[in-house]
Amino acid sequence: MPTRRRFVRDCSSLLAGGVAALRGAPVLAAQVADAGAGSLTDVPGIRVGHATDPRRPTGCTAILFDAPVTAGVDYDGSAPGEMLGVMLQPVSPLQHIHGLLLTGGGPMGLEAVSGAVRYLEARQVGYDWGIPNVRIPIVVGAVIDDLALGDGRIRPDAALAMRACEAASAGPVPEGSVGVGAGATVGKMFRSRKLGGMKGGVGSVSVRAGEVVVAALSVVNAAGDIRDWRTGRLVAGARALDGRTLVDSAAQLRRDLEATRSRATVGLDDEPLRATTLTVIATNVALDKTSLTKLAMMANTGAARAINPYHTNGDGDQVITISTGRLTSTASLTAIGAVAAEAAAHAILRGVEQATGLDGWPAVRDLR
Repeated sequence: MPTRRRFVRDCSSLLAGGVAALRGAPVLAAQVADAGAGSLTDVPGIRVGHATDPRRPTGCTAILFDAPVTAGVDYDGSAPGEMLGVMLQPVSPLQHIHGLLLTGGGPMGLEAVSGAVRYLEARQVGYDWGIPNVRIPIVVGAVIDDLALGDGRIRPDAALAMRACEAASAGPVPEGSVGVGAGATVGKMFRSRKLGGMKGGVGSVSVRAGEVVVAALSVVNAAGDIRDWRTGRLVAGARALDGRTLVDSAAQLRRDLEATRSRATVGLDDEPLRATTLTVIATNVALDKTSLTKLAMMANTGAARAINPYHTNGDGDQVITISTGRLTSTASLTAIGAVAAEAAAHAILRGVEQATGLDGWPAVRDLR
């Protein structure tokens, strides 16, 4: 399995090459300040905080900014659970957002976004509405469905979101089964056939090439399996009846297609809204909304390298991209996008590698 150090080295060289090519200079190795570390907060001006509900595996993750950021989005999933994401389209005149809230609880978990709005409003963060003492924070929300773990009536609310905001810091982002990743699971397409899934979670990485920083945070709650995209090895996903062997969901779906030739009835768990992988890509490079939309599209290809099948009929997958705009760079969007795709794939891999198992949902570390 590729190490984080190798991943950062390879991506940094690619990004440095993109910059050098535009300048007409030879491709040089990028300088990596600390190749062994990396998280979304390595992009200056970004803070991340988790809040986990102790009553059942669910929670939320707040992503806040020192100054408003430009953002874009790519919705290729069939059933995304989101709030205000339409504002991120290039045709929207809204240029900046003030926060992101990623939350469990399925569609009803979007209630928690109001807590992040209140937190920012109390600090006079938001658009000037032309009314005395009123600021309007734009907080984009995105949800995963974790209602099947524990009592589904317990869901993230405004109070939990405020706790996540209060916990937000510029330090390394905790990974695994925390915040929005507390109830995340993967490999869920064949549960009705008694083939269990595994625990997902939050993963984060970053890449630095000179002054350019590209970072990713993913919460992995996929219907499909997770692969090490460089070796093709299955890492987490649907488990056979022995509880330890990985089934290979894509191969099982091919077998299901063969079964339909004999008109056999094949059960598949792929209901809308039940599985979603959320990915946030951040960079310090100044990019407009159109460029960030393209960046989200490119990053989504990285998620497809790590998850198979991806963008199923029931998935609500989302990629949100943000630019703090602190750096004017000659780096090409193609180079940034290529690195973002690699970062997304690696963050997804880390999301399952760092997870902690639950009863009936073992983690990668439990099967080693």
